[in-house]
Amino acid sequence: MDSESNSARQWSGRSRGGSLGHWFFVMTLKYIGVGAAYVLLFFVSPYYVPFAPKATAAIWRYNRHIRRRNIFGSVAGVLRSYYVFGQTLIDKVALNHGLNKPYKFVFDNYDNFIEQLKCDKAVIIGGHVGAWETGASFFAEYGKRLNIVMFDGEYERIKHVVDKNAQARNYKVIAINADAVENIVKIYNALENKEYVCFQGDRYVDASNSTEAMFMGHKALFPKGLFKLATRLNAPVIFYFAMREKNKTYRFIFRIAKPAAGRNAAQDLLAQYAETLGEVVKRYPDQWFNYYDFWTEYKCGNDK
Repeated sequence: MDSESNSARQWSGRSRGGSLGHWFFVMTLKYIGVGAAYVLLFFVSPYYVPFAPKATAAIWRYNRHIRRRNIFGSVAGVLRSYYVFGQTLIDKVALNHGLNKPYKFVFDNYDNFIEQLKCDKAVIIGGHVGAWETGASFFAEYGKRLNIVMFDGEYERIKHVVDKNAQARNYKVIAINADAVENIVKIYNALENKEYVCFQGDRYVDASNSTEAMFMGHKALFPKGLFKLATRLNAPVIFYFAMREKNKTYRFIFRIAKPAAGRNAAQDLLAQYAETLGEVVKRYPDQWFNYYDFWTEYKCGNDK
């Protein structure tokens, strides 16, 4: 695998959007409300099609090659992806401001999830599908023990907007940087304090620290270090996703990973995660928000 294709495919460490986008949605909700924000979003979201060409190309390939949609269906898939992504941003900001009334929430496997949280510590692995932040307030008293691991650059871009406009959040953020040892120390300290650590398992920054797994029938790269670390933390592992449904309803999905041990423990845990993530994406195909070349077979330019 050459360095050029690695560069095109790997995530840059920053998500689509940023401080300006978050500020825009905060102001929109403050002054015109959720329903009006959705209407405005209908006109705003097509902007990303020409002005975010790499993201547009990646979501096109996802619709064309992974979902196997025709040309018209793929175009519609791109437009819908940006619109649904905007909806989740609006919802996250609204819920951060305590605007819970328009929303409904349902839970899959919640009792088993709570039983795991009653342990002294836990590792929670999510992904960039749906909107995991919408479930933060429903962790109740457990939320005070929840640590979200985020890349430092991504967190700093939105921190000042969120902190200034949102209500006090009930979880903490572990902002990680290029110092691997420091990052591991932060994570271990959180677990030693009988807290939970939450990762996103579907993105890597350094291609040399990635590993391949089958995902939705195709080969894809995942962060190797994360799954290796998760198997060594001596804590139960939970897969968690918060997915948007019709009528402002969010479904929180919890899956308890089978204990992974031995020489291939990390790869076994990754396989479980990739299978669960694939089930979620197939169920909610328009909520796949990894806007870069995720699958190894489909490089930039391979759009036939």
